[in-house]
Amino acid sequence: MPAFSEACERNKGPILEILRRTLVETRLVLEIGSGTGQHAAYFALHLPHIVWQPSDRADYLSDLNARLTLEGSLNINPPLLLDVGANPWPVERADAIFSANTLHIMSWREVEDFFHGAGITVTGGGKLCIYGPFRYNGGYTSESNARFDQYLKQHNSLGGIRDFEAVNALAEAQGFRLLQDHPMPANNQLLVWEKQNF
Repeated sequence: MPAFSEACERNKGPILEILRRTLVETRLVLEIGSGTGQHAAYFALHLPHIVWQPSDRADYLSDLNARLTLEGSLNINPPLLLDVGANPWPVERADAIFSANTLHIMSWREVEDFFHGAGITVTGGGKLCIYGPFRYNGGYTSESNARFDQYLKQHNSLGGIRDFEAVNALAEAQGFRLLQDHPMPANNQLLVWEKQNF
């Protein structure tokens, strides 16, 4: 059986409700850090107008392929090997990028690489949708997030919950404008940016 994430199972419904409204005109979504593939399988099934492109680092591709072999639909492309630090990324253009619970396990350099790659890949008018926990004005949105951040840093000194202001600055530097900041279950957020036409 492929790997299974309880968090993905809990949050996929609330995320889908926002993606339904946000990605109405989107045709190709690149997912960064597809992990177990639960999001890819669920979102592609319920958003049939979208071609979903899953991706992840090499050590996650086996489980990702196993999941999509069992549950994949016709509008899911085969998973790609994608490390955010690679240049160039294996997808030249996408109408949108989606990523869930990735920024806090990346190093800050990788977070910078993520936004740099997104800026190159997403076309004008396209969307960047990121789900996960964030800090605001230097503070946590909950005590559980403060404990989670401590746990992350104990296991990976380069990881940790990111400050919204710092992440938004990276997005703006790549031509994205924040459209929405949705509070989500379990003290998470779904941030939606739009790539500006210059």
